[in-house]
Amino acid sequence: MNLYRTAAVVTLFSAAEHCLGFLYRILLSRTIGSEGLGVYQAAYTVFAVFLTISASGLPVTLSRVISRHRARGNVLREQSAVTGAVLISLAISAPVTLLLFVLRTPFSSVFADPRCADLFYLLLAGLAPTSVYSVIRGSFWGRKRFFAYSFIELLEEMIRIGVGVCLLLFVTANIYGANLAAAAVLVSYFCSFAIALVWFFCTGGKFRSPRGELRPLLASALPVTAMRTSSSLLSSLISVLFPLRMQAAGYTAARAMSEYGVVYGMVMPVMAIPCAFIGSIALVLVPELSEAFYRGRREQVSQLTARALNATLLISCALIPFYLVCGGDVGIMLYSNAQSGQMLSACALLLLPMSLTMISSSLLNSLGCERHTLGIFLAGSAAMLACTLFLPRYLGGGALLAGMACDACITTLLSLLLLRKKTGVLRAGGTLLRLFAALLPVTVLGALLHGALLRCLAFLPALALTMLAMLAGEAAMLSAFRLLDLKALFRRFFGKKRKKIAA
Repeated sequence: MNLYRTAAVVTLFSAAEHCLGFLYRILLSRTIGSEGLGVYQAAYTVFAVFLTISASGLPVTLSRVISRHRARGNVLREQSAVTGAVLISLAISAPVTLLLFVLRTPFSSVFADPRCADLFYLLLAGLAPTSVYSVIRGSFWGRKRFFAYSFIELLEEMIRIGVGVCLLLFVTANIYGANLAAAAVLVSYFCSFAIALVWFFCTGGKFRSPRGELRPLLASALPVTAMRTSSSLLSSLISVLFPLRMQAAGYTAARAMSEYGVVYGMVMPVMAIPCAFIGSIALVLVPELSEAFYRGRREQVSQLTARALNATLLISCALIPFYLVCGGDVGIMLYSNAQSGQMLSACALLLLPMSLTMISSSLLNSLGCERHTLGIFLAGSAAMLACTLFLPRYLGGGALLAGMACDACITTLLSLLLLRKKTGVLRAGGTLLRLFAALLPVTVLGALLHGALLRCLAFLPALALTMLAMLAGEAAMLSAFRLLDLKALFRRFFGKKRKKIAA
């Protein structure tokens, strides 16, 4: 139960961070306009590729290495690993920064708008500190200091927003608004780097000779970095190929971009909602699982894996009925776009493989299977690319959803097979069957109720009542099938308060 309580705290921090970021994005759109926001996004997307190359694979690798050394009681090797990861991030980010500044004139031609280049180089000044900051966060992760890991990230977002608001509202000089937003990002990078470093030393962290740690760290981090860099490049490639294939199939350029925007700008953000919860579980679980694995506690590894998979199944399956029944209305309510709602309902079942892919990849990385997960990722990406190339003629924008479904199913199947080989029998099949048995009646009754309410009520009241009724139905059915212990949850959240009142 401690795992879920810690995951809940991490989830609260993550939700607060995402909520603040969403509100800040609204402010940006109103102050710098859609054009300025486009310039900002284009520059940041290119910067993110170099940030991925500099540090994306190191935090998860470092957390696993620290867990291994902690399992063996080797504090000195743990400190050497942190030092090695910091040096690797600096060895990549510092030369890249210097080289790009030296080649500023030719590299700027990459951007169609010269304003993007100015903004990119403003962000680039923060590449080295934010790369080191990512590594320090990885050390917090491995040492199970989840509060520091989450709190500093939230603090970075708050600094970014605070500085950005001050610059955008009070700077009267003739400076392009997107550059002010980028300056706020740069300030937040330096602040989070300084805060993380001070926190690291104040909590007993030390740097030590990295001898013996550099090569293992680099070997483990490279596959993860390659996978995440490939993911960024694949997304960029699809954003170019899909409109071209749609036009080849007879669609206009405007319609092709509209279809792409609906899928990636409207449908996928809603589909990614479970990721916030599953990501928190993965964050808390990885050090526990790595430590148990390196201690040779096979039974504990199997139990932790089963708990993670069962929690993931519960989260994703509990949301599927809402997407099936209410997805169409949610698309209209959020975006005033009926097509996005239809797609949300159509791909509701995709929540299951997407969620399982996310958790199983994290589990495999914690067990030292980075090269395997890279191969699995490439297999799924090949299917996604094939669907993007050949299906737009037949499915239009649905080709992207078909590609995502193929990608998620392939990666889920291969990941679970490998996870079973590494940890033993996966104890999740029974949970999945009980979830379907519990939630199928809720889905059917929800659809019938929604149709009836729409005949006599307005759009929003009908949607709200349907969702409340389905929530109550899910709670009752999950409790009846012993998938959710409502009494234990009630005692955990309200039992202590009653004791205090009685005292």
